[in-house]
Amino acid sequence: MQFTFYKYEGTGNDFIFIDNRQNEFPKTDIKLIEKLCDRRFGIGADGLILLENDIETDFRMVYFNSDGNQSSMCGNGGRCIVAFAKSLNLINDQTTFLATDGLHKAYAYENGIVSLGMKDVDEVKIESDYVFLNTGSPHHVMLVDDLDNYDVKGIGAKIRYSDLYGKVGSNVNFVKQLSDDHFRLRTYERGVEDETYSCGTGATAAAIAMNALGKTNSNHIKLDVEGGKLEVSFVKEGSVYTNVFLKGPATFVFEGEIDI
Repeated sequence: MQFTFYKYEGTGNDFIFIDNRQNEFPKTDIKLIEKLCDRRFGIGADGLILLENDIETDFRMVYFNSDGNQSSMCGNGGRCIVAFAKSLNLINDQTTFLATDGLHKAYAYENGIVSLGMKDVDEVKIESDYVFLNTGSPHHVMLVDDLDNYDVKGIGAKIRYSDLYGKVGSNVNFVKQLSDDHFRLRTYERGVEDETYSCGTGATAAAIAMNALGKTNSNHIKLDVEGGKLEVSFVKEGSVYTNVFLKGPATFVFEGEIDI
């Protein structure tokens, strides 16, 4: 069977998109998805995303990591699927869609920027040397000094597979403060099992973690990731973070056809 696929990237976090509104894609085939995401033997991507029909919203987002397994929410993927849906004329400038962690609102701007509403965060666990929170996916956040030379893959994997998080694991984020409301971020992503150029839920987690730690009083945070720049805004009500938005570019790369 032949499928048309579309490549998008959000600050270097890249995804294969397939319009699966006819439910023809074999989404239980883990090996196939893993092969499609392989950068040598397939199309190559950090993940594969299916756009499907949903009764109550504009569409449903189904996300798979590059290891072929269906996973938790992907922030950059969520922004990119909004751009993809707009290219299919499913939406105009705003949308509501369903993902694994619930409903998301989003806004698509003419300059290719997409602002994605994220889930509220009602628990931030602060430890002596790290912060843990869930922004649709679990995230371990640490401040480091020499971020340029930091062993993100090695140390990230060690924490991801540690007894701290067990079999489920966690994404791991390493942060350096640049100014009061400006941070740099590098992320090790579970499922990809490597450093990625960007992680949307990780950027969201880093911004909230820095606010929770008192490193910034701002509710609008700029983040430099390896693949570009993202912004996170929120409203803090007591210890709860609401009206959380992740904003940045969502860029079409190319489309093609593949036999599977």
